[in-house]
Amino acid sequence: MIEEIKQDAGRRMQKSVESLHTDLAKIRTGRAHPSLLDHVMVDYYGTPTPIKQVANVVVEDSRTLAVTPWEKPMVQVIEKAIMTADLGLNPASAGTVIRVPMPPLTEERRRDLVKIVKQEAEGARVAIRNIRRDANSDFKDLLKEKEISEDAARNAEDDIQKLTDKYIAKVDEALAAKEKEMMEI
Repeated sequence: MIEEIKQDAGRRMQKSVESLHTDLAKIRTGRAHPSLLDHVMVDYYGTPTPIKQVANVVVEDSRTLAVTPWEKPMVQVIEKAIMTADLGLNPASAGTVIRVPMPPLTEERRRDLVKIVKQEAEGARVAIRNIRRDANSDFKDLLKEKEISEDAARNAEDDIQKLTDKYIAKVDEALAAKEKEMMEI
């Protein structure tokens, strides 16, 4: 019973960290990387489709993405989707290849983005603490129903705290790495 609660809490905390990584990947840095366009949806014959399912997205150089559609008629559709995606990017098509240059970030914009990154990290920390609270509540319920001893409940709460500390450290690592990446020029 205790092990199941711990395993569930561990899985949920891991998902919170993975969600943070996904959210951080969407926040633009000065460098080009294909995941910037992951959430861009393209109208593929009437169906909204992720861009990576209709085109190959690669890094051409540190400041340029190259998008190569698998079908020639999709060039204009993909170009329009990137422009309307509210990423502040202006794609330019050259035949069948769409080049997406990354404009350099101003110092002020970098600071704004760092604030957003910190908010995302704090959201992940709160989610992890909520999972800890839920697990501790489950242990207290088991203790009330006399299914576990006080010592077992205390040990389980200590284990959950260690798990919480471990995942909050992972959030802090992700935050530090993203901040460093964003402040690079």
